[in-house]
Order: sequence, then C-alpha cells, then structure tokens
Amino acid sequence: MEFLSATWHWSVSGFIIGIIMLVLTYFGKTFGMSSNLRSLCAMTGIGKKVSFFDWDWKAQRWNFVVVLGAMIGGYVAVHFMQSPDNVAVNPKTVTELSALGIDAPNGKLLPDYLFGEQVFSSPKIITILLLGGLLIGFGSRYAGGCTSGHAISGLSNLQIPSLKAVIGFFIGGLLMSYFLLPLLLN
Repeated sequence: MEFLSATWHWSVSGFIIGIIMLVLTYFGKTFGMSSNLRSLCAMTGIGKKVSFFDWDWKAQRWNFVVVLGAMIGGYVAVHFMQSPDNVAVNPKTVTELSALGIDAPNGKLLPDYLFGEQVFSSPKIITILLLGGLLIGFGSRYAGGCTSGHAISGLSNLQIPSLKAVIGFFIGGLLMSYFLLPLLLN
C-alpha cells in the first residue's frame, strides 16, 4: 500500500500522458478539457439559441472518458495519495504568500485562503473566483482551446498556434502572479 500512500514521481504521469497522446494521434483525435464543456452545453440543447453550441456533441463522446478519468484520478490523488511530506514549497514563496494573507500549504495542495470553506463568507474572494472563471472561459474560447489542449495536444502535434497560446498563457500567468494578484489581495 505504500505505492498508493505517496504521490508518484512526475515522470510516471508524463509517461502516461505521452502514451495517451500517441493513442489519440493514432486515432486522429485531439485532447482538451474545454471542448468537453462545449459538449456538455450542446447536450442541453442550448444550441437552438446559441449557434456556438449547435454541433454534433455525440462525435465527441469519447472525450468524456478524459473527464471521467480526471475526476477519478483527482479523487484517488486526494483520498489515497496525499501526504504532507510531498508538498515542498520554496520558503521565499511561503513568505511572499504570507505577506498577501495566503496560508502556507502545510501538506495541502491548495491554500485555504482561496479554496477553504471560509471562501463562501467572503464576497471579495467569491467575486475574484467568479471573475477568474469567466476570464478563463473567455480566454479558452478566444485561444481556441484551454491550457491542457494547447500545451499537451497542440504542442505534441507541433502546432504553431498552440505554441503561441502556451507562451501567452505563461506570460499571462506571470503577470497575474506578480502584478495583479498582490493588488487584488491587499
């Protein structure tokens, strides 16, 4: 059981992702999570009112396996593979986050300040999370896919638009982390 009580080395996940990408490429499929959200919306019939969602979602049913796998993997990781010893954050990062009021991980994957139950009593944090979700949705639509689709599937297929999108994601993330986040949390 020790194999399941600690997180696996990153190379195990990388190898599995590589194998999945080879299989998808073989079958002429592409990977991405935001396309699943489009499929879920199309399933509701909203395509009759919004043309973006008017498409054959049944052709993408195979992609729901990816969502199911991500959900099962997340459950297994949180309930069976989480160990406080496995979360190592640079002490300088912990100090900088503390200055913003964000708690140290102490073995957790996400800080309670942004993802704990007390979030629901803070209108400011709820607003930040909702606005962030809307921006991510808009950004993935504008970029023609999400970070996982572009960074994993697009780059593995040597697509230049995906390279541009991934560079944009990293620049946006750095700008957010160093300039906007401190303004929002202070």
